[in-house]
Amino acid sequence: MGASSMAQTERTFTNAARRAQIVAAAIETIAELGYTKASFARITARAGLSSPRMISYHFADKDDLMHQIVREVFTAGAEFIGARMAAEETAAGRLRAYVEANLQFLREHPREMAALTEIGPHVRDADGWPYTSQSAQEPSVRGLEELLSAGQRGGEFRDFDVRSMAVMIRGAVDAAARRLRGEPGLDFDTYAREVATAFTLATRSG
Repeated sequence: MGASSMAQTERTFTNAARRAQIVAAAIETIAELGYTKASFARITARAGLSSPRMISYHFADKDDLMHQIVREVFTAGAEFIGARMAAEETAAGRLRAYVEANLQFLREHPREMAALTEIGPHVRDADGWPYTSQSAQEPSVRGLEELLSAGQRGGEFRDFDVRSMAVMIRGAVDAAARRLRGEPGLDFDTYAREVATAFTLATRSG
């Protein structure tokens, strides 16, 4: 590798590290102060940077930074949940893994969840919907519908309306996210176990 290529690679790694640093600082700032108070100046201070211009170098504006946060958290969650579902050989096992992994991710990433809750009403998806809207959540519901339909075709699940069941499952996960910072606190281990058991019993055949 030539000197110019090595220098370019180093700049790429440096830029990626700086972007990650800014995203992490933005998440912390939003989780603590809320969306409206999370200015570039406050994020700069949290990140230990010398000037807000360093954020502007990597992100076009606040909306661009917010979209990056949403993408990174959603991607991390999808990878975490997908890996646990892929380890299961049955539809029932994948359903339980889906519920338990969703709730585990919520419990282990409270700052990220708090930031998403703040960001959601202000940031739009590709179709112009807020990330907190039902339309933005539709892909998750459809994925559940496919899982439930596969379980019915394989004889593992009883005959039920997959759309209604998918909405209820997603609602149980979202309810836990809303209570993450509330009082009284929610025992996530117990909640995950009870929700997984409830939907196992609700869907199983026979």
